Amino acid sequence: MVMTVTAPRIPLFRPALCALAVFAVGTAARAEEIEAVSGRVSPDYIRAKLPDGTFRPETYAFGKGGYWSGPMADLTVDKMEFTDVARTIAPPLAGQNYLASRDPATTKLLIMVYWGTTYAPEHASDSPVYQHLMDANAEFARSHAEQNEISGRAKYLAGDHAYDEVTVAIAAVQAENRLRDNVNARNATMLGYDSWWEATYDAPNGSAQELRKRDMLNELEEDRYFVVLMAYDFQMLWRQKKHKLLWETRFSVSEHRNQFDRQLAAMALYASKYFGQDSGGLVHKGLPDGRVELGDVKSLGAVPDK
Repeated sequence: MVMTVTAPRIPLFRPALCALAVFAVGTAARAEEIEAVSGRVSPDYIRAKLPDGTFRPETYAFGKGGYWSGPMADLTVDKMEFTDVARTIAPPLAGQNYLASRDPATTKLLIMVYWGTTYAPEHASDSPVYQHLMDANAEFARSHAEQNEISGRAKYLAGDHAYDEVTVAIAAVQAENRLRDNVNARNATMLGYDSWWEATYDAPNGSAQELRKRDMLNELEEDRYFVVLMAYDFQMLWRQKKHKLLWETRFSVSEHRNQFDRQLAAMALYASKYFGQDSGGLVHKGLPDGRVELGDVKSLGAVPDK
């Protein structure tokens, strides 16, 4: 099925709609990395269950949300096409009884798929602006130590110049910190860290919350592979051209020492518990090695525009 739709952006993508077959996936048991997962559900979305306790099947079609490239070339994610990502996510969806649709008239969900690598700010202590502040502070201390060897007006000018350098450096660091906060806040929202951000951002110095905040910033201030799934009411979008978000799941893992194409299957499998479910905030899970077997893409044919 091919159809052009317009959905809310994560952050700036125009999606195209298609559907894919279900494929097999396997995982090893050895945990290597920590994955972060966040799931949210609209109050209007409740999954019905069958008598055996499993979820009633729901049909879906995938929509291409878009790809967010990272700061450096990375073939493990750059080479991944939408069909590659969707094929890998299809089996965990099937495990939660979300089934690829062949009939647009009965398809319930449009699942938009966004993926890529975040562009994280460098750590504050590594910043050239921060290093300049350290140098200015050192120069100010040296100048202050030499005050006793300088007299009169020359003494005042020497100290004033060093002080001005520190003042300018502090202002530059403050400006960079504001920019870093903006980038971190954007990434926190995109990755599902916003509940953690809101709970710790104004934490008092020396508190337990401040330690949690530092842990959060350590994760946000590193490049992370991510996938965002946003499930919309397909019928409302197709027939009424209105967007109604029913659920979303966001999951990510550190780019460091990982490869997106090798980890995606395990990431999706671990995140699948929260497909269509509320995670109650950000959840961290051990990520095992993954293996995915890809089948052929099956088109559902053209969908008439209504």
